[in-house]
Amino acid sequence: MADVEVPVFPMTHSHVFLGQGHAHAERRTWAVIWLCGVMMALEIVGGWLFGSIALVADGLHMSTHAGAMLLAALAYHYARRHADDPRFTFGTGKLGDLAGFTSAIILAMIAVLIGYEAVSRFVAPVPIHFAEAIPIACLGLAVNVASAWLLSGGHHHHHGHGHGHADGHDDAHRIPTSEGVLVLSVFEDNHPPVFRLHAETGTMPAAVSIETVRPDGARQVFAMADRGGYLESLDEIPEPHAFTAHVRAGGGDCAVVFQEHEHAHGAAHRDNNMRAAVIHVAADAAVSVLVIAGLLLARAFGWLWMDPLAGTIGACVIASWSYGLIRDTGAILLDMNPDQRMTRAVQSAIEADGDRLGELHVWRLGPGHLGAILSVMTQSEHDARFYRGRLARFRALSHVTIEIDRMA
Repeated sequence: MADVEVPVFPMTHSHVFLGQGHAHAERRTWAVIWLCGVMMALEIVGGWLFGSIALVADGLHMSTHAGAMLLAALAYHYARRHADDPRFTFGTGKLGDLAGFTSAIILAMIAVLIGYEAVSRFVAPVPIHFAEAIPIACLGLAVNVASAWLLSGGHHHHHGHGHGHADGHDDAHRIPTSEGVLVLSVFEDNHPPVFRLHAETGTMPAAVSIETVRPDGARQVFAMADRGGYLESLDEIPEPHAFTAHVRAGGGDCAVVFQEHEHAHGAAHRDNNMRAAVIHVAADAAVSVLVIAGLLLARAFGWLWMDPLAGTIGACVIASWSYGLIRDTGAILLDMNPDQRMTRAVQSAIEADGDRLGELHVWRLGPGHLGAILSVMTQSEHDARFYRGRLARFRALSHVTIEIDRMA
């Protein structure tokens, strides 16, 4: 007989599987669209007024850049607006992967067009108007650098934002002191694991130190540095993160217990929609650098073949990046297991007391969110709630279905 239960981590039936920085990434993408739109309009209008066909052509090229960013922004917007739509069985978290896959196809087509044009110019060279081409290439590079800054400029802010949400984190502990309440957490979002401590109420004590005591008796003292608004340990926290932390602050000593949690690795956390946007910018910037170098060498030494050579190299670079994006997003859209290491850890956790894992299917629901369906073959009377507890340390498992097969 099979018993089925559908536990969801955390204990909620929400099917919102968007990435942690979804809203911020959407705002950054719209900012790049505005930048590209303004530059596109200035180049087209300026080229028309001053009779520069090269400037008009670059403006039209900028429109394709803005179009790629618009695809990413609309994917963010739609996923957010329809995150609670019951028609999407597992939410809209994979919409960014679909947009990334589409963007990668467009990149591959651009690579083919650049490569074709470069080869044709090897066969039949054309005159180059250096006085117009070099400044326009430099302008394009400047726009790409600004776009990259806008897309990645929220990276450090995102870290800080994650810190602000640490209050609701499983590893966030409130510590009462004579000067107020402190919150201690382990911070490791794209960052070596460190302690972070901030004042929820009151003020931060003048002298704070943390000492960890592990189950084997090993001790380590962590000095704290002021990072502006919070304290951060100078030393990284060694694995595993299972220990008692003694926080000495405000003349008191408070002990809090941290337990080790399993984290998803690699592709499970990656925002492929933002990755596609960044690749578009990086590809355009790389081509701009190659074009500028080729034009300068062609003008200085008369090497007209340098311009198509630069285009050929750029086409190969873009093709390589687009292939990687197609491969990764395609795997997600086809529900390929994104984390074999976690799958093996889940199997070990279920089979710890002699039970047997019949089937296990793990797939990605969105950035940082995994779904799992598993069947457990057991002779015990344990219910699905028991096995749910076994899997509680796997934070990335956001939606889990457990089937229990009672063996005679």
